[in-house]
Amino acid sequence: MSFTKSPELEMILRTMREFVYTEIVPLERPFLNHDYDTLMPLIAEKRQKAKDLGLWLPQIPADEGGMGLSLVEHGYVSELLGQTLLGHIIFNCQAPDAGNMEILIEYGTLAQKQQFLQPLLAGEIRSCFSMTEPENPGSNPTWMSTTAVLDGGDYVINGHKWFTTAADGAAFAIVMAVTDTAASKHKQASMIIVPTATPGFQIVEKTSVMGERGYGWASHCEIHYDNCRVPRQNLLGSEGMGFVIAQQRLGPGRIHHCMRWIGICERAFDLMCRYAVLREVAPGRTLGSQQTIQNWIVESRAEINSARLMVLDAAHKIDGAGSYAARDEISIIKFYVAGVLQKVLDRAIQTHGAMGMTDELPLAYWYRHERAARIYDGPDEVHKRSVARRILQRYA
Repeated sequence: MSFTKSPELEMILRTMREFVYTEIVPLERPFLNHDYDTLMPLIAEKRQKAKDLGLWLPQIPADEGGMGLSLVEHGYVSELLGQTLLGHIIFNCQAPDAGNMEILIEYGTLAQKQQFLQPLLAGEIRSCFSMTEPENPGSNPTWMSTTAVLDGGDYVINGHKWFTTAADGAAFAIVMAVTDTAASKHKQASMIIVPTATPGFQIVEKTSVMGERGYGWASHCEIHYDNCRVPRQNLLGSEGMGFVIAQQRLGPGRIHHCMRWIGICERAFDLMCRYAVLREVAPGRTLGSQQTIQNWIVESRAEINSARLMVLDAAHKIDGAGSYAARDEISIIKFYVAGVLQKVLDRAIQTHGAMGMTDELPLAYWYRHERAARIYDGPDEVHKRSVARRILQRYA
């Protein structure tokens, strides 16, 4: 299978690479130092420049105002943007907004698109996705306690969510809640749009992740829904479709995540190699002359290359046959690439020694926050079990 890039895609990637390393990477310092007063106006400026260059919304169809890239093409873009801490937010393809855009395009009514989708696509607002609950395991998305009960023309939502990424400053949440306890387990839940200004929507706190609470899109919130009342028209799709919509959202989303992780690996690899050839461990003898460092470099190179091919293969299959047909490939890349990411980051930090633990580099930030790669969107163990069962069924 060939993953040859078209001349058009090559040109897009060249333009984006120059933009990333000249315009965005310099913004990492205020981000890592939590200097958001300095950072946010600069992000707004760079977002407008990305729009002006025609690089806005790479993951969205052209008729919706995006670049109209295929999943494979956007995979290459996501890898490139993943090489910086701020790439995806500046091009408006960050999670969870990217997934929310996709399901609003697919399932939103005209009124929902006008009120929620259009300003989201324009970058005027942000959104969040409220699914995970502290009382129930995230590995079992059919087991949920948050309820949405019809009362006249409204849904009344009660429940407790956490790790609602980007709720801080979001204009609306897409909430997964049980609407029919008598239905089969895969048809009990629905997705409902809840403006965050709705009475009863309460952010309890930004959850501290390895000592960092984050900010805005780069944070995770705990939320209480206390008799939160929204119009029935805010239902996304039909009642009972919550699980189906979530699964459709997660397929392409895992491609985005995996290619972003490969971008992180590439940046970490580059930092590791640059440091290895410059840092002396004795006069005239560099880190790169040490066999252990050499082993880390070549193992990382092999693992990153193989991970990329696996993800592109999965994206190609989704483009051609859909997410359901590619479910094995999607699960395999989810746990495999997350594992490669952890190993490459750990090697890069170890190579840098004490410097690797500081926020002078992006490595420590990624190490803190991307450890969750092996947990969110399905923990490694669930993906492995699911694929193993399907493989064994073919032999039974």
